Amino acid sequence: MSMNDPLGDLLARIRNAQMRNHSKVSSPASRLRVSVLDVLKNEGYIRGYASVEHKDGKSELEIELKYFDGAPVIREIARVSKPGRRVYASVKNLPRINNGLGVAIVSTPKGVMADHDAREANVGGEVLCTVF
Repeated sequence: MSMNDPLGDLLARIRNAQMRNHSKVSSPASRLRVSVLDVLKNEGYIRGYASVEHKDGKSELEIELKYFDGAPVIREIARVSKPGRRVYASVKNLPRINNGLGVAIVSTPKGVMADHDAREANVGGEVLCTVF
């Protein structure tokens, strides 16, 4: 079955697993998902992830979720740019999530990065999701 929004699926899997206090969650692998997970790991929202190859040639990502005092580190994770309505922002108009406490993940010509890294690199792009 084809999937229209693979990134939205990844965010929903993370959100659902954290509501059930799971330590790990799996998701089909893709380059976009890996780059978003890299940003989440660098910002400290997840412990890490690993790619798992199956016999039929398909690969999955095993994501280790992070908790602090029994509560998930990710309080809110939301998709901003959707397949039906893309949201782009210039470097001047990149969103600040909760006065800089959260992160907006942006797909730029220089790769997928957090909003503060995009400001340092002076590039705008598609706002993929927000995390707090």
